[in-house]
Amino acid sequence: MGHLPSFGISKVIELSKLYHMGMPATPTRDRIAHPDTSALDLAAIMRAAGDPVRLEIVRMLGDGGEHLCGELSQALAIPTSTGSYHLKLLREAGITRTRAVGTQRLISLRTDDLESRFPGLVGVLTSS
Repeated sequence: MGHLPSFGISKVIELSKLYHMGMPATPTRDRIAHPDTSALDLAAIMRAAGDPVRLEIVRMLGDGGEHLCGELSQALAIPTSTGSYHLKLLREAGITRTRAVGTQRLISLRTDDLESRFPGLVGVLTSS
C-alpha cells in the first residue's frame, strides 16, 4: 500500500476552502488557482470590489491589458506586499486572473467570465 502524505489541520482547511470555492486543490507553482466561472458569486465579488484600493486596481485593469503586481502597487503608492494581498482577494473572488511567467505574475480582469455570469458588471466596476 502506498504512503499517504500527512497534512496538518491548517493544510486540510486550506484545501477544503479551495475545493468549496471551485478551485483545484493542488495548484502548482506556475498554475495559480482561480474559481470556476460557474462558481463566481456576486456577493463575494462585490465584497472584494468594495474596498477603495481594490476598486482602483479593478479600474486600472479595465484597460484590458496585463499588469505586473509591482507595477500596480507602485501606481497606487502602496507596498508590494499590500498590493499582493489585495490582488489575492480579487483573484479569490474571481475578478482577476493571475498568470505566472517565470518569477513574474501578470494580472488581468476576467472580463469574459464576469460578463458571461453577470452582464454589465465589468462596465460598472471599471467606470470612474
